[in-house]
Amino acid sequence: MTEPTRAPRIAVVDDDEALRDSLAWLLDSVGLATRAFADGEAFLAADPASFDAVLLDVRMPGLSGLQVQQRLLERGDTAPVIFMTGHGDVPMAVAALKAGAFDFIEKPFNQQQLIDAVQQALAEYRRQRAVSERIDTLRARYDALRPKERKILVLVAEGLTSREIAERLGVSAKTVEIYRLRGMKALGAGNLAELVRFCVALGLVEPLPK
Repeated sequence: MTEPTRAPRIAVVDDDEALRDSLAWLLDSVGLATRAFADGEAFLAADPASFDAVLLDVRMPGLSGLQVQQRLLERGDTAPVIFMTGHGDVPMAVAALKAGAFDFIEKPFNQQQLIDAVQQALAEYRRQRAVSERIDTLRARYDALRPKERKILVLVAEGLTSREIAERLGVSAKTVEIYRLRGMKALGAGNLAELVRFCVALGLVEPLPK
């Protein structure tokens, strides 16, 4: 039996109680699970990594929104952050975007604008997690290869021919081909182009300049 999909969890961090309640009601009404926090300290103490997106006020007593964002970055939390700003806080919001925030919206905001921003942030978060999981899988497959298989695949991805690799490693070209095919199959690379993309994603070779 398939388990029900968990509703995305949204953290709402704002010192305005009425706004927190309003946002929680709005997001709950479109199938999102919310948890509200009156300040950044309470949010940081409540396992931020368990949330799929964060609605964060720029100006709050105690830690500011920018300071909370910095703490999240230092901890490696990757959930997208959407800043909620007053009119005079736009320069601060721009600074937050440069530090990796997903978006910022000005108060008072349109309800649909907020919902759209949250849904876009969640879609981007899902995409990033899928990429990260794919890279983790590739890394595990690559690490499971024999040392010589790893070395040959990297040289192939760098553009060397089987004959050039054979001369460099002191083996026969046929041995290089056997190791290359075995390594590509283990990685799930169906052709040379895929192998190069995988090696670039793993940081094994430099990407081509754009």
